[in-house]
Amino acid sequence: MAQNPFKDQNGGHLSSDPPKYLGTEAKATWRKIVPFLESEGKVQRMDTSLVEFYATQYEIYRKAYDHIQKNGEVTPIYKSLQNAEGKIIGKDFVGWKKNPMVQVYDSALKSLIKTGSELGLSPKSRSDLMQLIQPKQKDKKSLAEKLREGAGDF
Repeated sequence: MAQNPFKDQNGGHLSSDPPKYLGTEAKATWRKIVPFLESEGKVQRMDTSLVEFYATQYEIYRKAYDHIQKNGEVTPIYKSLQNAEGKIIGKDFVGWKKNPMVQVYDSALKSLIKTGSELGLSPKSRSDLMQLIQPKQKDKKSLAEKLREGAGDF
């Protein structure tokens, strides 16, 4: 029995159930955004990997944020002071070190913003998508033209 091509499975729609291999937070994200994306009608089954990427990046973003909350953005660096016998007798503060999870957080956030925009998950990207779907009619005047014409009425 021949199986439908991937793009045609599930009627060409995204599955409401997230892939089993996603983490808990990524699955929750999938369940939140798929109904919205489907209701907007701007995604198809072929966009599954993009939605999956968004969900996994959200999970990474949340885990990095939780780690930063627990451990701070920076950690102090100390140099041990030893006596002649090699015993540590104190520590000198030498500066701060950035928590590596800050970079993970930043990278995931940038990926979320970019991918979310591609999926139409921000007000601006939804507006931009609407402009593509419903381009301005050529015979209609722009707001600037209307204001220029009306300027003589004052």
